Amino acid sequence: MIHLENQIVFITGASSGIGAACAKIFANAGAKLILAARRYDRLQEFAKTLNLQADKIYLLQLDVCDRAAVESTISNLPPDWSNIDILINNAGLSRGLDKLHEGDIQDWEEMIDTNIKGLLYLTRYVVPGMVARNRGHVINLGSIAGHQTYPGGNVYCGTKAAVKAISEGLKQDLLGTPIRVTSVDPGMVETEFSEVRFHGNKERAKKVYQGLTPLTPDDVADVIFFCATRSPHVNINEVILMPVDQASATLVNRRI
Repeated sequence: MIHLENQIVFITGASSGIGAACAKIFANAGAKLILAARRYDRLQEFAKTLNLQADKIYLLQLDVCDRAAVESTISNLPPDWSNIDILINNAGLSRGLDKLHEGDIQDWEEMIDTNIKGLLYLTRYVVPGMVARNRGHVINLGSIAGHQTYPGGNVYCGTKAAVKAISEGLKQDLLGTPIRVTSVDPGMVETEFSEVRFHGNKERAKKVYQGLTPLTPDDVADVIFFCATRSPHVNINEVILMPVDQASATLVNRRI
């Protein structure tokens, strides 16, 4: 098992949900955290709850969709924070549940820019350092949507299928190095995900999880932590996790 004391863990989308849960579990293991999010005020408020010393946490306001900002951010990390050991590409979102031929183009752009291009930008600018240092681990947040489509999920499912393919391709490209690549692909997790998908409609979002027990962000963070702490020669390529009340992207057990 790998010990994470003072390893540098870079987490995107860290102000809430799975990203925040990852920050907590890795902080408890003694890791140094680089936390990035668009909502900087919220990130600062969350960071206070971790009660970490200044040398253990570094906050960044970052929109992963902005390639120039990602490049500049990674290039200008202070020396004490530049040797990233673990990159958790968590930032991602879904917008809408429209039929493809009725879809909102702006929703598509936002999903593609965040879920695919944002993940690619971070990976492109962080992994060269890992290769140079001959160590590292990239953990991508995928989804069962990358394995199974569902009605109205067309473009979101496409973006998560891309994450699956990118993760597999990156692992192949890094063959011969000790750098590990993992895709963690959850089913239903109760976060702000559905609220974002429905553009802030909280009532509609609540109905997604009505009558069943979904995964929590802590459940997913626990799996991510497991993947990150295996022996150095072990690579967990892919994990698909779902709540017991879910059997597929479309089949769930609602007790209502």
